Amino acid sequence: MRAFFQSQWKQIRVSRYWLLLLLPGIAYYIIFHYVPMYGVIIAFKDYNPYDGIAGSPWAANYGLQHFRTLFTSPTFLNVFKNTLLLSLSAIVFSFPAPILLALAINEVRSGPFRRVVQTVSYLPHFISTAVICGMVFNFLSLNGLINQIVAFFGGTKTQFMLYPEYFRTIYVSTDIWQKMGWNSIIYLATLTAVDTSLYEAADIDGAGRLQKIWYINIPCLIPTAIILLIFNVGGIMTAGFEKVLLLYNPNNYATSDIIGTYVYRLGIQNAQYSFSTAAGLFQSVINFVLVVLTNKLASRFNDTSLW
Repeated sequence: MRAFFQSQWKQIRVSRYWLLLLLPGIAYYIIFHYVPMYGVIIAFKDYNPYDGIAGSPWAANYGLQHFRTLFTSPTFLNVFKNTLLLSLSAIVFSFPAPILLALAINEVRSGPFRRVVQTVSYLPHFISTAVICGMVFNFLSLNGLINQIVAFFGGTKTQFMLYPEYFRTIYVSTDIWQKMGWNSIIYLATLTAVDTSLYEAADIDGAGRLQKIWYINIPCLIPTAIILLIFNVGGIMTAGFEKVLLLYNPNNYATSDIIGTYVYRLGIQNAQYSFSTAAGLFQSVINFVLVVLTNKLASRFNDTSLW
């Protein structure tokens, strides 16, 4: 055991300057992620800003009163359903999109055309969410591009943003457009690392392009896709808070109001700090459980996982 610690200490001394580069990252996570965890106590107290966290009294029912109120609130049940449906819709439709784009780009033989397609697909990633939402409102306004096209073909103009049944479609379609190109980069990098001897063997066997994609490219992408899927499932209760906050309005609350916006309204606008903290804590716990479960399933069925 002593020899083990001596060897470890020797490695640390040799790499001490490289290890110093970790300090800013470690300090960031300690200051902005671990220290604020102390504030979770607010969920179990009747928090008063004047008394502070330590001085505020504990909530009723052994500190669980805010959670009881949360779980019995019909508004929260609808918000919880909206969060799940919006996130699941985004995963089902948005997650495969960069994989399909990467497979398509990988098959393009024309260098200039390939670079143009990549550049055009990457550009939306560099547009801020606020600008994206502004573009959505302009395109979907009564005199916007979409309604102009609808009217040209004899349809009736519609205020899309005022109807809750359109919100999920708008959110998911803009999410695909904004993230598809950028997220395809990691899949393209994986495809460039595929052993060329596999393609040569496939050519000898007379395999076509679709067969190479199905039997070579897709199996090589599966481990990468599983890791990214675990990350996406881990944020399933977050559901793109910034975009939803900028797109939603009281008219489409029925489908657009999610846990993040619910917590924002209660905590920031209505100053219900303890109740909103309880909702936020519930959201974080569900995300953590989903990451653990998804990672467990991935390691069991594909031997690929985060840990």
